[in-house]
Amino acid sequence: MTKRNLIADALRLKTERKALILAHNYQLPEVHAVADVIGDSLELALAAQKATEPILVLCGVRFMAETALILNPDRMVLMPEPDAGCPLADFLTPDVILSTKAQYPDAAVVVYINSTAACKAVADSVCTSGNAVRIVKSLPHRQIIFGPDTNLASYVQSVLPDKEIIPIPEGGHCYVHMQFDPADLTEVKSSGIQIIAHPECPPQIRAHADHIASTGKMAEIAKTGSSWYICTEVGMLDRLGELCPDQTFVGNENALCADMKKTTLQELVVCLRDLTGQVQVPQEIMEGARKSLEYMLQVP
Repeated sequence: MTKRNLIADALRLKTERKALILAHNYQLPEVHAVADVIGDSLELALAAQKATEPILVLCGVRFMAETALILNPDRMVLMPEPDAGCPLADFLTPDVILSTKAQYPDAAVVVYINSTAACKAVADSVCTSGNAVRIVKSLPHRQIIFGPDTNLASYVQSVLPDKEIIPIPEGGHCYVHMQFDPADLTEVKSSGIQIIAHPECPPQIRAHADHIASTGKMAEIAKTGSSWYICTEVGMLDRLGELCPDQTFVGNENALCADMKKTTLQELVVCLRDLTGQVQVPQEIMEGARKSLEYMLQVP
């Protein structure tokens, strides 16, 4: 079946099922073509919270689908590719959080949205790359246990020196954002191209950036210049091209998230047709995770 036919089938089935399709910025362009909402983790979480459709289809990775379900426990949440996970999220477990909390009883716990529902359930708040600084600043605690991304933790620490950020676990990182080379960025800057880096990048990469931003903010920044080197997952180049057709974007083709690319149009059509890939989260985890997500969403 051709891509055009698959797109037509997906659009038809979406209407028949009264489904809302949420797709992350890193998804394939053909998935974006049938999505109702395209965005970063925060934008997808907000859209899920406001959704009225009986079926939510999450084109992304598992923690995103779990988040959609936690915020909408009375809806059916589907993943076209249930095996799409997040190696970064896998770094952190509830046991690590609880053992660290025992060492720092006065600390608040903030977990990145790139974490499992079980980790969210034992946290005080969730954050995204776009609101991490705001969330940590909103908490009255001086000490903040923060995981699982140590690079995002170091970014928050650099912006909020009055807080003591305690990163967990040691070495937690997104492998995609480790693909960039400071020497390459020096060459990029010498050619006059500006750099936007995701805060999941290591400090030595962020140091070369003209801007540090979540994927949701990258398009807004990109409109202020003509040529940009983007330090994040390579799929963002396609998304920025869709949003800013008059700008030029380059990046690193090796910065590719294999899990983000698992969702295909064919799988999406099957998911909508057969209602496969239903996401479930145990009730006891749902309740705690919802509290930490709701804290994040109520911070202005």
